[in-house]
Amino acid sequence: MKTRHKAAASILIISAFSCTDLHKDPIGLLTPEQVSTDPTLNSVEVSVTSSYQMLSSTLNLLGDWRWDLGTVFRNDFIVDDIASDDVQKKWNPDGDQAWMDQVQSFNFTASNQAFNGQWSYDYEGISRANLAISYLTDDAITTKIAIDPALKNRLLGEVYFLRAFYYFDLVNNFGDVPLLVKPLKSFSDAYSAAKRETKTNVYAQISSDLAQAKTLLPNSKYSDPAEWSRASKGAVLAMQAKVALYNQKWPEVISTVTELEGLNFYSLNPNYFDSFDVTKETTENEVIFAYDHQSGQNPRKGNGLCAPLDWGFIAPTDNFLSEFEADDPRLLYTVNVADKAVYKLLGATDTATVRLYKGNDDAPSNKIYIRLADVLLWKAEAYNETGMYPQAIAIINTIRSRARTSVAVNGTLPPVGTLPDRDIASTDKNQIKSWLMHERRVELGFESQRFNDLKRWGIAKQVLTALGKNFQDYNYLYPIPQGEIDKSGGSITQNPGY
Repeated sequence: MKTRHKAAASILIISAFSCTDLHKDPIGLLTPEQVSTDPTLNSVEVSVTSSYQMLSSTLNLLGDWRWDLGTVFRNDFIVDDIASDDVQKKWNPDGDQAWMDQVQSFNFTASNQAFNGQWSYDYEGISRANLAISYLTDDAITTKIAIDPALKNRLLGEVYFLRAFYYFDLVNNFGDVPLLVKPLKSFSDAYSAAKRETKTNVYAQISSDLAQAKTLLPNSKYSDPAEWSRASKGAVLAMQAKVALYNQKWPEVISTVTELEGLNFYSLNPNYFDSFDVTKETTENEVIFAYDHQSGQNPRKGNGLCAPLDWGFIAPTDNFLSEFEADDPRLLYTVNVADKAVYKLLGATDTATVRLYKGNDDAPSNKIYIRLADVLLWKAEAYNETGMYPQAIAIINTIRSRARTSVAVNGTLPPVGTLPDRDIASTDKNQIKSWLMHERRVELGFESQRFNDLKRWGIAKQVLTALGKNFQDYNYLYPIPQGEIDKSGGSITQNPGY
């Protein structure tokens, strides 16, 4: 059983929300209980730790069982996976939580709670990060609490990274969004900030935050050796590369990933599943950024998504299953269709542990946000876009090689001839891109990447309408939650088409 995050267990700021119904408040508004006028070193550290919490899949962080608000858990698997062609809501479709079906079919309105939930989690994370940044950049406070300069820099680097991470999710899902960079302590502050900033300016803030984080975080694999999942310099470089990727700045993608590789902190794990295996979380070398769920903590911080896995939720589409080549071990490592077990989300493949975790809303399986295979495929894409075809194909073949040399779930190696190398001599850009698209899908299935890939490749409408989904051109952005527009009195405007 995992035990870490010392400060969060005792104070956790989230307890303040029991007296506040967040959906009635403007975005970013802090509750009085969250703001300390006389912070201590411990409360400053807790303000940083709490900024991570909105990345977790722990149940009921924002109110108890608010299905009506979409805040029972973080909704990445709905807005990124179920919306794609990889995942369907349930193994046996039914009317339970019909709002998820509406996202799956693209028959939703701006009032659908999936969008309110994602918006609420991201802005709550930003609110907490802003509070931590305000403490750590206040000379009077840092002098009073006598914080070690190295600790101050590390904590500040972490929350700059987290703020950038949350904003990246927002701008990718919603486009222009309100840009909040300081704590909002009153309704007047919150309402004055309730207006959309351009996507360009939000990206500028993301880039600024990441640049600052890069200078502040230690040059080591783990920012804190005692807590492996803290944001690190490697995570910052990966996010900088991802920002460049989503803005099609191909040379910058190549140079930033090359810099990341030069740290020598990460490598592809020998076995494909090692990144997800709970028992290997501190010994594997591929994960760059993840949320470390832990069982038996108070407040709880287990992986609540393991509960709906036992309620029949989160299943593969036939289209996803058919994408895999014969004997590709990644298929069964992702999902065991016969047993209706999503191994990647459970963090285990053995029968006893799967039974223990499936249906357990306090399971210790982690949420992987960035791992090296994903990053290397960004570089391959950038190489292909800049005409460096052999380099692109070499990376694709490296990913395929790791897959075919991974011992499968049954303990045997795939047959000779499985996943043969792509032709290194090819100069057909479109062919290479199709190889890349295939490899990303089978390598990263159920990791909340597919829908974003379809959008940034500009093929979401083509792919999803072919499967009968009602995807329209305006669906490349999700609607601003209607409740946020209403609370702002209309100063926050809606995306076209909704």
